[in-house]
Amino acid sequence: MTLAMTSDFVRELLDSDGNVIYFPNSTLFTKLFPNGLSIDNVMFTIPGINLDIYWYGFLIALGMVLAMIYAFSRCKKFGLDIDRVTDTVLAGLIGGIIGARLYYVIFSIENYMTEEGTLDFSLIFNIRDGGLAIYGGVIGGLLIGGIMAKIRKVKLAPMLDLAGMGFLIGQCLGRWGNFFNQEAYGYSENAGSLPWGMVSKSILNGIYYFVYPDNTSVVTNRAVDMLAHPCFLYESLWCLLGFILLHIYSKHRKFDGQLFLMYIGWYGFGRFWIEGLRTDSLYLVNNDVISLKVSQLLAGACFMFAVIMLVYMYIHGKKLGGYVLYCNTDESKALLKEAYKKTKKGQNESLEEDEHIVDENQHILADEFLSGDEEATEEPEEPVSKGTETSESEEPEESVSEEAPLVESEEETKTEE
Repeated sequence: MTLAMTSDFVRELLDSDGNVIYFPNSTLFTKLFPNGLSIDNVMFTIPGINLDIYWYGFLIALGMVLAMIYAFSRCKKFGLDIDRVTDTVLAGLIGGIIGARLYYVIFSIENYMTEEGTLDFSLIFNIRDGGLAIYGGVIGGLLIGGIMAKIRKVKLAPMLDLAGMGFLIGQCLGRWGNFFNQEAYGYSENAGSLPWGMVSKSILNGIYYFVYPDNTSVVTNRAVDMLAHPCFLYESLWCLLGFILLHIYSKHRKFDGQLFLMYIGWYGFGRFWIEGLRTDSLYLVNNDVISLKVSQLLAGACFMFAVIMLVYMYIHGKKLGGYVLYCNTDESKALLKEAYKKTKKGQNESLEEDEHIVDENQHILADEFLSGDEEATEEPEEPVSKGTETSESEEPEESVSEEAPLVESEEETKTEE
């Protein structure tokens, strides 16, 4: 059973609150959610301060954390010291957030201008309302992270290999934030027949304006076939597949930096055709003569650059007789050995401190135990009432009294002598 995109259904959808998404051509979805899937971009609200936590921010943060965990777990395989890599990654994250925001603001600057024609910095710094571009995040992360790598003496090429696979993890998860925001969707003439074609109030308005920019009002008899491509899903699956392939191939890489080149080539190729479908892209030029999407141009340039560099490095490596991976160099082995010694030294110092605390605790317990024994040995004497039989405890006193005359006799004998 599918849901027919009739004029009545479209009118009802346009009169809704806009938070319901349908996949009309999906039999399974229609059975599970006959009234559509109601979504909210707010994950939860912190009580007391009424601070909204958005799905978009949460999923981006989760992607970053998982990317860091993956990178840290493979540092030694790439010949890198985890402590130095940590500093580089943290700097890259800060640079990524700044770069993602700047990229978006620069290419949609008209949205951040006041009526007087000046920049509204309150809007620029308000990233909670959205406006982050992945390409800007990658550029900013590479720039600031590269500077930190230079300062911390981290070899850049193997670090980029780890970063590339980490980017794929973060992008795979982060794209689902677009689903909750009802953005990053696309349109083509065949979208109406796709089983995964999606529609909602905001999507329908956006697609109609994209197709008929001179008429912003939606005419229902034209909108019945306007389903959207879930571009966020396409990109998420593309990144997931790319990560799996690069992870498998990482054991067979020929030179440092190869995985990063493969990452930008893979992502650029996929993003180029996905961006061609999107209706909410950032444009470099958009008029009646020509329309140039920023991310699509950049994606194509990345793909071409990656292919050229991979071919060049392959030919150059043939001439050299092969490359030596950084993890196999004396420099890498020396740095890892030094890091191991520092870690071992820190563990020993911590162990000595723990043993010192244990000794002190044992000494205190021993003192308390001994003082308790002394108190236990001092038992009060109980009076013996007259007329009762002599107890066992009194028997030693009788024996002492019986032996007393012997002592006295000995003293007398000594006196006599």
